Amino acid sequence: MNNNPNITRRSLLGGVMAVTVVQTALANGLQVGMPDDPTKQMGTPPGKLGSRSRFETLAKAPSDISSRSPLQEFTGMITPSDLHFERHHNGVPTIDPATYSLTIHGLVDRPTVFTLADLKRFPSVSRIAFLECSGNFRTGKETMTPQDICGLTSQSEWSGVRLSTLFREVGVREKASWFLAEGGDAALMTRSIPVRKGWDDAIVAYAQNGEAIRPEQGYPVRLFLPGWEGNTSVKWLRRIELGDAPWHTREETSKYTETIKDGRIRQFSFDIDARSIITFPTYPAQIERGWVEVRGLAWSGRGKVSRVEVSTDAGKHWQVAELQAPVLDKAHTVFRHLWRWEGSETLIMSRVVDETGYVQPTLKQLLDARGPDTGGYHMNPVTAWLIKPDGRVLYQPDYGR
Repeated sequence: MNNNPNITRRSLLGGVMAVTVVQTALANGLQVGMPDDPTKQMGTPPGKLGSRSRFETLAKAPSDISSRSPLQEFTGMITPSDLHFERHHNGVPTIDPATYSLTIHGLVDRPTVFTLADLKRFPSVSRIAFLECSGNFRTGKETMTPQDICGLTSQSEWSGVRLSTLFREVGVREKASWFLAEGGDAALMTRSIPVRKGWDDAIVAYAQNGEAIRPEQGYPVRLFLPGWEGNTSVKWLRRIELGDAPWHTREETSKYTETIKDGRIRQFSFDIDARSIITFPTYPAQIERGWVEVRGLAWSGRGKVSRVEVSTDAGKHWQVAELQAPVLDKAHTVFRHLWRWEGSETLIMSRVVDETGYVQPTLKQLLDARGPDTGGYHMNPVTAWLIKPDGRVLYQPDYGR
């Protein structure tokens, strides 16, 4: 018996028939065709989960240890949760939220084990901020997209409890200057973090974009450190230990410590430097003469984006781009610049200036500062795109060397 006054017998039977036809076709390996006129055929009825149109084929680009977001396909500042980049040290663990716990101990007055329910009883906070892997730069060939070059950055609304709230709950002692964050994955990923960041804006996050954090992003709980290199935002967070010195663990010495010039070593370079990249027009796009809206993303781990400048003549002149509101602290900011292309070959590029006055450097400036043998971490060079006379767009890997 139909007890819902909003569902008629006709719509109910029609919906069942539509689903049956689609299921039968898929089961037989057939492609579900397009109706000649969608206004003359009943559509798919409501379901439990939404889905993208079959014509939208956005996807991450996976490797053995990471999966890159398709930056060139996004509209706006928020990354869909299922397209958020991934970086793992030993795969994605399966963790039962019913048995999950977070232990906080060390230089504290009241060592405590928190369940997920315990964490959710504290006052919650939410903020929109980016996350970026410190190794987010690739180069080498003309046929690279923004996803290939720097797709290890994404942006979400993160929700959870402030770490400072938990610090007060356990009574962090005055002599504690560092804490160790440990993940519950097979790598037991660990990072040493200055306590000041925990008191400042760190979040113990259990939600992302309005739903529980997805397994690839640390379900059921992760640490989130706005503006700092992604590996410090330890996923599947299970333990925090307070101490008076860094631990120098495996991951932060073998991976996230790098040589720079003059025989020096750089360690604990937490902040993500300001960066921008044009996301349209980029490879493999082909443009036509006339007005072109140059679009892209800019961000800084040290605060807000102050301005983005765009050059359409190989860096000879720069114009200030329009920033899309809201411009948030430590967040991806969308920029736009309207350009009339007359058909000549040229290079287009962007550079960002953040609120500290830092200006995004060229690759040559980075190598001059750090030496030619510097590691691949914290590389944020100005990225250029070659516009061919026929409108083809190619990445220019050697720009600024």
